Amino acid sequence: MSTQPNILLITADDLNWNSVGAYGCATPEATPNIDALAAEGLRFEHAHVAISVCQPSRGALMTGRYPHRSGQEGFHYINGSGVPLLPERLRAAGYRVGILGKAWHSTPRQDFRWDLYQDMPDLGWGRDAQLYHGFARGFFEQARTDGAPFFLMANTHDPHRPFHGNDAELQGRQDIRYPAPSRAYAPEEVAVPGFLPDLPEVRREVAEYAGSVRRCDDVVGRLLDALRETGQAANTLVMFLSDNGMAFPFSKTNCYLHSTKTPWIVRWPGRVAPGAVDREHFIHGVDFMPTILEAAGAAPPGGMDGSSFLGVLRGRPDPSRTRVFTQFHETAMRGRYPMRCVQDRRFGYLFNAWADGRRAFRNESQSGRTFRAMQAAAATDAGIAARVALFRHRVVEEFYDFERDPDALHNLADDPAYRGELDRLRGELEAWMVRTGDPALEAFRRRGDPAALAAFMAEQERRGERLRAEGNRPVPGEVQVRRP
Repeated sequence: MSTQPNILLITADDLNWNSVGAYGCATPEATPNIDALAAEGLRFEHAHVAISVCQPSRGALMTGRYPHRSGQEGFHYINGSGVPLLPERLRAAGYRVGILGKAWHSTPRQDFRWDLYQDMPDLGWGRDAQLYHGFARGFFEQARTDGAPFFLMANTHDPHRPFHGNDAELQGRQDIRYPAPSRAYAPEEVAVPGFLPDLPEVRREVAEYAGSVRRCDDVVGRLLDALRETGQAANTLVMFLSDNGMAFPFSKTNCYLHSTKTPWIVRWPGRVAPGAVDREHFIHGVDFMPTILEAAGAAPPGGMDGSSFLGVLRGRPDPSRTRVFTQFHETAMRGRYPMRCVQDRRFGYLFNAWADGRRAFRNESQSGRTFRAMQAAAATDAGIAARVALFRHRVVEEFYDFERDPDALHNLADDPAYRGELDRLRGELEAWMVRTGDPALEAFRRRGDPAALAAFMAEQERRGERLRAEGNRPVPGEVQVRRP
């Protein structure tokens, strides 16, 4: 029997950090299984993913590198890049490695073959808790029979759009039928996030989203059941997090607090105290790989941007963990919108290189009820009109007091009272860009020059085309990874 810990990583898809009961969600019984997991382990208050869109965010978990350093800036692989992957390092250390759901999104190199591979069609389109339970239980039992430790990345497809109870489902226009969550919600049962206006259609869509959150929680519960039923819970390090924020305006595919902040929970019996809360340390998606490798006793490769927080899990303070750097590159529809952000406990500074006043932002959140309702209300409400205009066009620099204004409603970039803090974070971002070889460095240094930003955007379009071409080039031989 191996003395190495088993590792179970559970991820949600587009789950806002504060949609979890343990993080203050007011929706009744929103996430009972995730809350129970938090009660049995440690939850971090300052945890962030590297980028607020699915495939690059998951790629950062699997490579320990920022997207601009791995080359996975959008929805493509990093074929031929030579970047080491977490599961291949664990396999070399004796682990069985498996993946459930979001499989091609979570496999940065197309030629990597998992020991267990089940993607969306095999799992009720990523939403059937019973199917997750069956595959996970079989994988756990096989690893126990083999006397090998396991790494399972189990990814729900909730609460990604389409949300439970949307018009397509209600009117029978959707070809794919999803299982119902164990609880659904009426509009009056939910709280509308502070970064959105409280309009009837917005509230309705938030309630639909809440049903999808509950279905995500159902999957988490059955995965943990499988772990317990196979007698593996005591020697398993469990981590739960979301790949990015909710698919609503001002969250997913942006760099705001609600874009990259994630609920990050760690349960490790006998090593992590139950019911603990870490309110001091910032942890980041690029820290996942080095942390897991250290816990597994596996040699770390060179080139990772993250660092292990295993010492923090063991109760040792780390004074270096005071801020995070995040970024954005392109949407699933290949729109290039380069953004950079640095956040500490109080402030957040954002650089939007694409914001020239003419280029319009487009992402999936604009396809739902919420943005349509905001656009309609903008005709008679000046405040909502300003929010719609900001979301579509942005400005080059944004600066927020996230401690007082977590919803990023008041841009303080032009407020002289905050000039010192603004300059401090500008300096920290520039130093990070130099350190990581960020291709946006010169554009940042010339952020007041429209011609320089236009030239940078033209180069970004070329860069996006090149990275997609390299990442989507077929690899020799039969490959396991396929798009559903």
